[in-house]
Amino acid sequence: MQGLTPSQVTSFHENGYLVLPNYLTPTEITSLLRETQTLLDTFPLDSHPLTQFTTGDDETTDNKPHVGDDYFLTSGDKVRFFFEPDAFSSSPDPTTGKPVLLKPKQQAVNKIGHSLHSLSPPFRAVSLSERNAALARSLGFRDPRVLQSMVICKQPGIGGAVPSHRDSEFLYTDPPSAVGWWFALQDAGPGNATLGMYKGSHRGRKGAVKRRFVRKNDAEGRVIGTAFVENEGPGLPKGMEEDVEAGQELKDGDEDEDLEILEIQAGSLVLIHGNVLHKSERNTSERSRFAYTFHVIEGADGWKYDERNWLQPPENGEGFSKLYQ
Repeated sequence: MQGLTPSQVTSFHENGYLVLPNYLTPTEITSLLRETQTLLDTFPLDSHPLTQFTTGDDETTDNKPHVGDDYFLTSGDKVRFFFEPDAFSSSPDPTTGKPVLLKPKQQAVNKIGHSLHSLSPPFRAVSLSERNAALARSLGFRDPRVLQSMVICKQPGIGGAVPSHRDSEFLYTDPPSAVGWWFALQDAGPGNATLGMYKGSHRGRKGAVKRRFVRKNDAEGRVIGTAFVENEGPGLPKGMEEDVEAGQELKDGDEDEDLEILEIQAGSLVLIHGNVLHKSERNTSERSRFAYTFHVIEGADGWKYDERNWLQPPENGEGFSKLYQ
């Protein structure tokens, strides 16, 4: 199975991302959208804790704490549903005290995650494929492991913004190794909450991972939520620190003129370097922007997945899903 061409690999390492048009077939897109709709239609609302997904450092959520309840923290090997904060009334139900949904549940979900790649046959077929294994080989992975698979819904009018971040902040390995696979299931463009990428922002000293998103413990060691903390480990993947030592510094990559708003057609795959700064805006349009994404980390000796990360391996002891079979 063919992987990336040398010029594509070079482009990925220079820019921090790479768009591969028409990666999914129309049949695959239809299959994933149909599975997504089935999941949205069939999950039980009466027993759901109504967990809302918030980023914690997004001004549009009034600085609410990042989601960190048990429903979220134990979702790494399950399929669970997280709501848009703006899908709820500002006042709870006066009788039950529970939040009140303003929209049908299918139009109120922010994302579905985080193990679609192992539990849903259509998503598994697209994720754990020889095609993706070939891409991972092109990027130099020795033992790539798949984790944090999810459908991001970006609902019309209420799909929340995701502020600038680097994926390795959330899925930290020592040293960093994460790469995101981001599949457009619907067209994404300006005005429709598409991806905004800061070209080259993963390179140089300023591209290092400076903070970490981790499980927060109380004084007795019990997990009580999540928080951002300062990163005290390596900030750059293997090899990239050599560029810094050689003085190959780049500018911040977080100025507006460095931001590229991507125009992405359904079926395209965007590969996202774990250190590249990127974001998406609130969806103010009347069109949804469904995307499927998962991440790959290095599982070989010499890389360690941090035990403080919010997402932890399944308790069955098998670790995250192998991409090389």
